[in-house]
Amino acid sequence: MDWKKLLNGARRKDIHGTEDQKIGTATANGRIEIERDYDRILFATPTRRLADKTQVFPLDINDSVRTRLTHSHEVANLARGIGVRLSFELKEEIFGGNVNDIVVEREVPALLAAIGLVHDLGNPPFGHQGEVAIQNWFKENKKMVFGDSPEDYIQDFLRFDGNSQTFRLVTKLQILNDDFGLNLTYATLASMLKYPHSSISKSDAKIWKKHGFFLSEKSIVDDVWDKVGLKEGVRHPMTYIMEACDDIAYSVLDAEDIVKKGLASFYDLVNFLESKVTEVKDNDNNDKVKIISELIDNIKTKNEEFKKAKLSPAELNDMSMQMFRVYAIASLVNSVVNTFKNRVNEFISLDCKHKDLVSISDGGLLCKSLKEFDYSWGYKHKSVLKLELEGHNYINSLMDMLWVGIHGRLKNEHKSNTPFGKYAYQKISENYRRVFENPENKMQIIYREAQLLTDAISGMTDSYLITLHDELRALYHNVDS
Repeated sequence: MDWKKLLNGARRKDIHGTEDQKIGTATANGRIEIERDYDRILFATPTRRLADKTQVFPLDINDSVRTRLTHSHEVANLARGIGVRLSFELKEEIFGGNVNDIVVEREVPALLAAIGLVHDLGNPPFGHQGEVAIQNWFKENKKMVFGDSPEDYIQDFLRFDGNSQTFRLVTKLQILNDDFGLNLTYATLASMLKYPHSSISKSDAKIWKKHGFFLSEKSIVDDVWDKVGLKEGVRHPMTYIMEACDDIAYSVLDAEDIVKKGLASFYDLVNFLESKVTEVKDNDNNDKVKIISELIDNIKTKNEEFKKAKLSPAELNDMSMQMFRVYAIASLVNSVVNTFKNRVNEFISLDCKHKDLVSISDGGLLCKSLKEFDYSWGYKHKSVLKLELEGHNYINSLMDMLWVGIHGRLKNEHKSNTPFGKYAYQKISENYRRVFENPENKMQIIYREAQLLTDAISGMTDSYLITLHDELRALYHNVDS
């Protein structure tokens, strides 16, 4: 790989747009192009909607518990920090002497911050259960929606994924007056592709558990890969860093949220980690066990210091967890930076087949252990399970009702032109409807209908989805289904 191409600051509109669409850099105001990407994402409406989307726990009256927005800002912050270390402290080791024409000290931190902020933008309401609910609706209504369509053509929906929706959102749906979305740089578009293959790719299915783009955006992805020197099945090196920051953020910070919500205590977490140290004795994991042991020693020392201050039990728990967060993140970030530095030649190879960065780092066992704690003490809690069930039911029911407004509309058929169908259709975002109705959209009508439905659901916040569901349900009971 060539870092100059990987950090390509050109935009698709500048290459493929008309002369009227090419706006140049008149509004750059001293910013380089990749820095402008972060700003475009930050000020985009879908980013603000993340404040009303569940991360793990139901939206809480305790506003210190994280939403999708706070999670995204935390991932962006961790990613930017690693980018600063890579481009300042480790510039020669990472980038060598082949970066004279690019300012890595500005471009790399900005790029990592941008893809950290955008990485969950396409996720539907109600956490990952929202993805499952969408998948299940299409599986249950497969014959009604797709008829005898080829299996490959409908995998985007049977295996619907928020990562692919994110790429679609920034390249197609968040539009002003053209078809270029937020018109992000090639570098940002390439590095935000967490899973570098489509829903029908067979060659990389064993490596990547999900897909990164829909068939409707394949031509854009091909253009992006061409401009940055990548290909199907090969990640941008910075993608590994962003994914590692996502792993660090949710493994550490979900544990903090679990304790803040009173589902476990600081001592429960310490005991859990100590059991992992006892459990893993083989020599191959000495370094990985050492990181956990050092973390335990540090946070227990701080806990003893806080006890001397005569804090209340709640304050002691809270202060101890804050120090856990500080030490845990520092340990994991250092292990990720060191691993990327030591194996950079593997990550910039077109033959790189690493699944992720964290698992091959010394922090891999700590991150895995924290995820196990989060699952056992948090994700299986009744409040989370209730949210998942409610979200699943709300999404499936609303998809039933919106389908009445979507199906057959382009052919003036079915119930889409009934009073209820017309009203339901108008409740869908105007941007999404414009893309759906665009005569230049070359996807088959049946695909476009299914995609408008997923666009609509994914773009909603938790509370708006519930409100719209209840509004339409009150009108839907008189409609012959």
